[in-house]
Formats: sequence, C-alpha cells, structure tokens
Amino acid sequence: MDNWNMEKALELFAKLITGENVSSIENTDLYEEYNSNMEMYNIFGSMIEKLNLTLYQYKGALFITAGEKNKVFGYTNEELRKMLGLKVNKELYMCYFIIYNIITLFYKDSSSYTFQEYIKSEDVLRSVDGSLSSIISKMDVIVKNELEENSFSAIALLWDELPLTHSTDLSVNARAYKSSKLGYIKIVFNFLKEQNLFIEVEERYYASVRFKALIENYFEDFRGRLYAIMSEGGLN
Repeated sequence: MDNWNMEKALELFAKLITGENVSSIENTDLYEEYNSNMEMYNIFGSMIEKLNLTLYQYKGALFITAGEKNKVFGYTNEELRKMLGLKVNKELYMCYFIIYNIITLFYKDSSSYTFQEYIKSEDVLRSVDGSLSSIISKMDVIVKNELEENSFSAIALLWDELPLTHSTDLSVNARAYKSSKLGYIKIVFNFLKEQNLFIEVEERYYASVRFKALIENYFEDFRGRLYAIMSEGGLN
C-alpha cells in the first residue's frame, strides 16, 4: 500500500466528513484522484466501509453519509430530540414521517430521475394528512406486526390532536413550535436547512444538491419498510 495513496484517501475523508465540497469545481484534485486512481479509490472504499459510512457520487460531486445505526458519525434518537427541541420518541418519529413525506414530494420515480423544483409547507401538510389517513384506513392490511400498528397509531393520534396553527398571527406561525401541524413542519424545515439539505427562498424550499444525492440514492438502496407501507397504502 502506497503512503501517498493512503494520505490522499485520508485527505478526501477529512474533507467530506467535515462537510467540505469535493467536486469537479471544488477540491478538484481530490475529486479527480478518486475517479482516476484505482488504488486510492480502493483504500478510501475500504476505509468508509469499515466506518459504516456510505459515499454517493452525484452530478460531479461526492457526498458522504452515516450508515444505519452508526453511533459515531450519525445521530442517536436522543441527540436528534435535543437538536429538534423534542421530548419523547413519538414526537421524533412524527418528524421522521414528515421528512419521508418531503422526500416523496421531491422525488417519486427512480426510472425518470426527475425532481420537483420546490415545495411549500402546505404541500407537506397535505401529504402528511393524506398518507396518515390512508395508512390508518388500511392498517389491518398493510402492517405486519403490533409494533408497526402501535407506532403508526401513536403518530396518527399525535397528528390528529394538533391544531393546524398555534396562533392567528401569521408571523408567529412561521416559527417552529411543536404545538401545531405547521409548527412541526417548520421544525423539520429548519433542521434540513441547518444540515445544508434545504435552501429557502421566500417560503419556498428547494432541495440542495446534497439532498438530491441522498434522496436519489436512498430510493435506489434504502427504501425500507416505510416505503413498502406507503406504497401499499397507495401513496407512491
């Protein structure tokens, strides 16, 4: 193993893990080395595999994300609750469900690779209302066990008990409070912005290139059980 290739692999890892852009435009030497140097490519691939990380290459750029249950580079439920200002897991699962609906709004079909240009809070509101209603109405058909049933029932009950807004003052409703449906959506929007996954322009939310890379590869590799449930519910 060549020390120079190891150093380049470590340099690439350091850039990506700290959120720096590595692409055909920024840090181009590392991007080109990754794509043309097989030994460096293999060293880097072995490194991230052992660290339970996943690399995505999308439109001339590299992106890295934590693998499932990665407690070193990913977030635990407790850490996410603190970041989002939540107290219990059902509130966090509600945010997960909102994020999943956001993903399906942006990107529905892996065969066409087309993205919706932007979304607004009312789009997400309609999507969450519709998906929860459909899942609950077909619960006896699409869920496979008591845990799934209880999880969706808890989310649906929490969502159903929330008012649409928490104030008649529109400027207040633009804030992130977990006391209303729009408040929960705003909490999620703010989190995605902080993670450099969303770009906000006059209450329109655009997926960043990083988010598009994660969404597209998620649909290819990690759709998982929630995707199956929503598909069976006629939502995808």
